[in-house]
Amino acid sequence: MVHSNNQNTVYLETPFYLKDGHGATSVLQSNSLNEISALYFITTIKKAISNLSYQEKATKIVLKNTFISLPTNKTGELDFEYMENYIQKNINENLEKMNYFLKKNNLLYTTLSSSEKKAIEDFIRKKIKFIDFKIIDVFNIYNSHNILKTDVVFDSGATPYVTASEINNSVVSYINYDESLIEEGNSIMIGGKSLVITYQSKDFYSNDSHNLILYLNEKERRTENIQLFLVSSLYRSLKPKYSWGDSISFTKIQKDTVFLPVTDANEIDYEFMENYISAQKKLAVLPILDNQNSEYHYSPDFGVLEVAEKKEYK
Repeated sequence: MVHSNNQNTVYLETPFYLKDGHGATSVLQSNSLNEISALYFITTIKKAISNLSYQEKATKIVLKNTFISLPTNKTGELDFEYMENYIQKNINENLEKMNYFLKKNNLLYTTLSSSEKKAIEDFIRKKIKFIDFKIIDVFNIYNSHNILKTDVVFDSGATPYVTASEINNSVVSYINYDESLIEEGNSIMIGGKSLVITYQSKDFYSNDSHNLILYLNEKERRTENIQLFLVSSLYRSLKPKYSWGDSISFTKIQKDTVFLPVTDANEIDYEFMENYISAQKKLAVLPILDNQNSEYHYSPDFGVLEVAEKKEYK
């Protein structure tokens, strides 16, 4: 089925009703289609109509005059077996990549622990107390080194080259450069001009001396989860204060505060941060994987994420 307004193309296996009527939607039917081969057709059709504008809709007449390229067998007939095998092979490869990602990040089994559940529930029920702390009391802060893009060769090494970009965790390339200018990783970087705040797990190079590098005072608390929580907290506390014309600096941040969760003794609650982010990582994976084209699924009550076996193809 192809919707003419937005060129959305979907496969429907069972009978259905059209909300907008046949005038807005074209139905393409074939007894040889199944949910696997349909994915091949959908990709091909989307490519063929990708140049249509909002004014030039994918109507029935337009589709009748649209040509798509499809594989054929030796007898000149459509090769559905090839299409199904091609799509299934791609599905299997993507499942392997996802499985590797889940194992690498310890997310293969996503049942929330009791501590993680409590962190989520306490936050939702507003049982967590937050207070302001001076940022300089929580972090050691330094200006970064200054390495201009014109001075580096992109993709020349293995060390991240970090800017104030919002894309790809601010990493624009991996370079080889003067090692004396490397910034220590497992830290938080604030883009001085853009106020983009990121957690950098590895040692890196910085593109601008206006960038600030923050190292958590309590070294034993420098876990990824805690620092990801701190990134969000810093962004929430600093964003309303600064703009491109009035950017943050090493001098200005001395007076700034950050809003953080605390224990009953009004000490920073690092355990809550750890459990909350750990839970959010697991919860974030679930809806991504729980879709009709995935072999992953989960139970509604934070159940175990499972990986089904790959389907065979000829």
